[in-house]
Amino acid sequence: MEKKIDRGKRFVQEQAQLFRCPLCHSAMAGSTGGLTCENQHRFDVSKKGTLFFLSHQVKTDYDREMFAARRRMIQSGMYRPLLERLAEAVPENGTLLDVGCGEGSFLDLLLAQVSSQAAIGFDISKEGVYMATEQPQPAFWCVADLTNLPFAQERFDTVLNIFSPSNYREFARILKPEGQLLKVVPGPRYLQELRQAFYPDDVNKQQYSNEPVVAKFTESYRTFEKEEITYEFEIPTERRLDLLEMSPLEWGVDPARKAALKKQPLNKITVDLLLLKAENSAFL
Repeated sequence: MEKKIDRGKRFVQEQAQLFRCPLCHSAMAGSTGGLTCENQHRFDVSKKGTLFFLSHQVKTDYDREMFAARRRMIQSGMYRPLLERLAEAVPENGTLLDVGCGEGSFLDLLLAQVSSQAAIGFDISKEGVYMATEQPQPAFWCVADLTNLPFAQERFDTVLNIFSPSNYREFARILKPEGQLLKVVPGPRYLQELRQAFYPDDVNKQQYSNEPVVAKFTESYRTFEKEEITYEFEIPTERRLDLLEMSPLEWGVDPARKAALKKQPLNKITVDLLLLKAENSAFL
C-alpha cells in the first residue's frame, strides 16, 4: 500500500498548477519534497501526506474528541439527504475544494458518489486535517488560512463551504469563470432539540438565526439559488452520546446538565439546512 507521504508527494507533483505560494503569490512547481515557488519558498509534504501553508500554528477549540464525534455522526447518515443533493450539484470529473473540511467526512462521502479530477480539503485545524488523512477516498488535505488561500487563480470547478466561514472574494479568484460555490448554513431549527436540552432556561441560546450569514452571501452575488433541506434524523442508539459532543453548542453547557443528558440522551434530532448555490460569473 502506498504511504501517505508518497501519495501526497505524487498529488502535488501532478497537480502543482492548482497551488500558489501564500507568501509571495507566485506560481508553484513540484519539488522533491513537495512544492517550491519561483522565489524559492518551499512547502514540504508531511509524513501524514499533507501540506502546512500557515506561517505559524493556530490553536483552535476544535479538538480530536469533537472531530471524532462529528465524524461518527456524519458517517451514521445524519447528513445523507444533504450529501445526495450536493452529489447532484457537483459536476463529474471536476476540480473540487472543500473549505473548512474539518476531519474530512463530508468531502470523503461526497467523493464516494462523484468522481473528481482533483479534490482538496483544507482547514485551519491541524488536528482536523491529520484526521482527514484517515479517510479512504482519494483527496489531498492541507492546513491553510481562509484569508490567504494557497490556490491559483481560476482552477476549481466547485468550492464547497459547509458550516464554515467564507471569503467570497478569494472564492471568486480561485473558481473558474464557469465554476460554482455551494454553501451550506444551518437553518433556524437546526439541532433545535439539542439546543433546548442543553439550555432549558435560556431562550436566547435555544434560538438561532442565519440571517446575517445569508445576507452577506446575497450581497456578494447578483443571482443565486437557495434550497431548504429539512428532515428529522433518528439517531442510532450507539451514536446518541456523540450528538452531545459533536458541536460547539456543548462548550457552555452546565456539566451537571450534560451528565443528566448522557443518562437519557436524545433519540431524534432536527436537521434544518439551507443550501446556497451561486455561479462564479454572478459574483459582484
